[in-house]
Amino acid sequence: MRKRILITGAAGFLGSHLCDRFIKEDYHVIGMDNLLTGNLRNISHMFKLENFEFYHHDVSKFVFVPGKLDYILNFASPASPIDYLKMPIQTMKVGSLGTHNLLGLAKAKGARILVASTSEVYGDPNVHPQTEEYWGNVNPIGPRGVYDEAKRFQEAITMAYHRFHGVQTRIIRIFNTYGPRMRLDDGRALPTFMSQALRKENITVFGDGSQTRSFCYVDDLVEGIFRLLHSDYTLPVNIGNPQEITIKDFAEEVARLVGTDCKVIYEPLPTDDPKQRQPDITKAREILGWEPKVGREEGLKITLDYFKSLPEFSM
Repeated sequence: MRKRILITGAAGFLGSHLCDRFIKEDYHVIGMDNLLTGNLRNISHMFKLENFEFYHHDVSKFVFVPGKLDYILNFASPASPIDYLKMPIQTMKVGSLGTHNLLGLAKAKGARILVASTSEVYGDPNVHPQTEEYWGNVNPIGPRGVYDEAKRFQEAITMAYHRFHGVQTRIIRIFNTYGPRMRLDDGRALPTFMSQALRKENITVFGDGSQTRSFCYVDDLVEGIFRLLHSDYTLPVNIGNPQEITIKDFAEEVARLVGTDCKVIYEPLPTDDPKQRQPDITKAREILGWEPKVGREEGLKITLDYFKSLPEFSM
């Protein structure tokens, strides 16, 4: 009997890669997505498989899955600023009601659940690099608060279900991740820079470009998720690449890779945009034996090849 796993947000960037990984590991994968930001194109290659099924459903409403469930991966949420600023109420609902529904399903099925939190729980950090013990510096009523506080609530209710109901829970804090299947229009740095460079447009950097990010290739992140799900550790774990780079340098790096001489132009920094972002991955190394393997140069080349294959650029 195959293990059965429910993956929410299955048609999204990360969710679709997780579906691929668990199919490869010979699980029966049940994908679920309301397609608000996900795209069936990301998982269409799985529809012919007998160990994959798909539910078009919003987890903010009651979630029913027939049969046994061994695991749940909760990756249902808008994840980019352009999405959660456009859909603030839905973002809050999926982080609160959606997580509550899935924790209830895990309790009913006796399943282990891993919830996808984010480095955004640290806000604009006063501690660098960020460790799991840092409580964060978040503006709850700012425009980004709908996403940041949804994730913070998600962590709190997950630990409550673990402590009060004995549900097997895992929490991952994801740092900036990139790779094939990112949406060109999701507003994040990498797809924006690559699409602008491929179109030979100026590359837009917000602020003076001195803010930092740490970019993890998607295959490395998926490996970290797989190990955390099967570990015995119940507190949050940072998964990300600690190699830090300024956004200005990153924009120039992408331009060189694409082979364009387009200029970097600067626009005002959005409200509450974090100035620094770098994970401390000591726990991931010690508890999971995990660290990133794919260097940024290698990962960016793979991602660029993916973007070049899209209809927008393949002519």
